[in-house]
Amino acid sequence: MSPTPASGTLAILPTPVLGPAVPQHRGRVFRFVGHLMLRLAGWKLTGAIPDLPQFVVIVAPHTSNWDFPVGLAAKWALGFRVKFLGKDTLFKPPLGWFMRAVGGIPVNRKTANAVVDRSAHEFTQREQLVLVLAPEGTRFKVDKWRSGFWHIARTADVPIVCAAIDWGTKQVRFGPTLTVQKDAEPSVDIARIKAHYDDTRGYHPDLQA
Repeated sequence: MSPTPASGTLAILPTPVLGPAVPQHRGRVFRFVGHLMLRLAGWKLTGAIPDLPQFVVIVAPHTSNWDFPVGLAAKWALGFRVKFLGKDTLFKPPLGWFMRAVGGIPVNRKTANAVVDRSAHEFTQREQLVLVLAPEGTRFKVDKWRSGFWHIARTADVPIVCAAIDWGTKQVRFGPTLTVQKDAEPSVDIARIKAHYDDTRGYHPDLQA
């Protein structure tokens, strides 16, 4: 989980703590394993997570399969109970059972509008729900972020929590928490949100959007 050496200076930031309103699990074994994975690989958890029962988390930059075990370790260490969207090909046997067990929901990229509507609807059906998405939609090079996360948050009327997997500082960093500007053009508001990742380095910086 640590093929790329860290560079730069670690910022002194608070360690995120989940408040009582945030969906979470109490599994001590998973918390221990998550903390152990992060410590052995030299990663830190920093930033702040809002004490809210519902929100969307966007994780960026996503340029490598190595992002997943780092994010999973962070999820376990925090006791964070989340759902995340992943391409449907990842949910075939034998990996599929594991992906679902850790909160994965398979998505067919050809039905993007249906995914937005269904995801937004889920927020109306549950008292607690945290949905995690990678705004690039892929680990490969893209010209711009996809807008699905923005439309889900706007339709469900929930905030967006920025989460960065920064290979430059080896931090999984949470924050800031942002509200969708409903009257703005999606591309303009997404550019505002994306600006919070300007100093974040992906595993493959040349693949960052």
